Amino acid sequence: MCYGTFVSRSISVYVHFPWCLAKCPYCDFVSYAAPRESIPHQAYSDAVVREFECRVAGIQNQWDDRIVTSIFFGGGTPSLWDASAIERVIARVRNLSNVSPSVEITVECNPTSLDITRANALADAGVNRLSIGTQSLDRDQLKFLGRLHTPDGATTAVREAMQSRVARVSTDMIFALAEQSSDNACAQAEALADLGLRHLSCYQLTIEPGTQFGELAKRGRLPLADEAVAANTFVAIGNALEARGFVHYEISNYAMPGDEARHNIAYWRGDEYLGLGCGAFGFVRRDTERESGGIRYRNDINPASYMTRANAMIVAPPSADDGVSTTAETLDTAALLRERIMLGLRMCDGVDLDKVASDLKCEVWTSERKKSVLELVRRERLVIDGGRIRIPKTAWLWTDDTSARLF
Repeated sequence: MCYGTFVSRSISVYVHFPWCLAKCPYCDFVSYAAPRESIPHQAYSDAVVREFECRVAGIQNQWDDRIVTSIFFGGGTPSLWDASAIERVIARVRNLSNVSPSVEITVECNPTSLDITRANALADAGVNRLSIGTQSLDRDQLKFLGRLHTPDGATTAVREAMQSRVARVSTDMIFALAEQSSDNACAQAEALADLGLRHLSCYQLTIEPGTQFGELAKRGRLPLADEAVAANTFVAIGNALEARGFVHYEISNYAMPGDEARHNIAYWRGDEYLGLGCGAFGFVRRDTERESGGIRYRNDINPASYMTRANAMIVAPPSADDGVSTTAETLDTAALLRERIMLGLRMCDGVDLDKVASDLKCEVWTSERKKSVLELVRRERLVIDGGRIRIPKTAWLWTDDTSARLF
């Protein structure tokens, strides 16, 4: 397969910042604990900018036909990064890209590294959305989760962010902790919503292998939530936030109409994303005239090694030999279709299979898939509307199983 010329499509830019003040025991992202003064702020931005320039040059024809609709700084804790370094990255993306006038530019923040002064500096750098990792408003739960802030610190950070020049603010919370009641989790979600937020992400605690929690769970030493309580909590939070006017637009995400996270929606819809920085993943299409495909790559996960490799990077399409990527997976049409179904069904409006068939140039409504869809409709696990399928909210608890039955 080779790169060609395509009709205009949206693309996102993801920038990974790999440092935190402390590593949370549940976190499986690439992150390393370090004091802020030891972080190579400008050197890291040099490497990210160099990588961006090389990646754009490596897919130049394809990049020229793309419109950047979102830029997301994730981590780690990107709010530790100097605003001037973030501004430099944003400026270079703008200089070398067709950027949407309504581009969403998000920085993930922790309450320990965010106040109104910091938020305004990020706004001046071009950031228009903040995503704050509150996680809990309970002191004991925060301690269990390894968080450094207090409940008051969390609410203060959210309030100051909302008073700043940043246009949009979101926050995250984690539920389904051991011995946490549905009422407790629901009350926290309501308290966060009542701060005036227009977007809220509520994630069930998941235990990932390779994390501190994962090791404890493997040895039977980690207290876990009851599955029935977790399911009831999911429903209760949804009901409470919808009663306040939030739209439950994706399994873990709630927004007032118009304030949905555009960057995340791009992932769920299968759009391309250019990953930059230590440990970042990226995905770009590689289509031919007859079939669709893509490459998913991952960058070096060691910060020092990443910076060395990025500064010496050659101009080349994403591959395991591009100088920075350590892995590169070729995705064929079938793989792209599976991902479109799996991720698209996480959203309340589901996935338009007719549109997917046109985009991927493939047959979607096979006899086997039609049979599976009709059976899931009969069991009230799916709703079909023309060429679109979606999971009713009453069946969201079984989303993974439903999606798998359509592969």
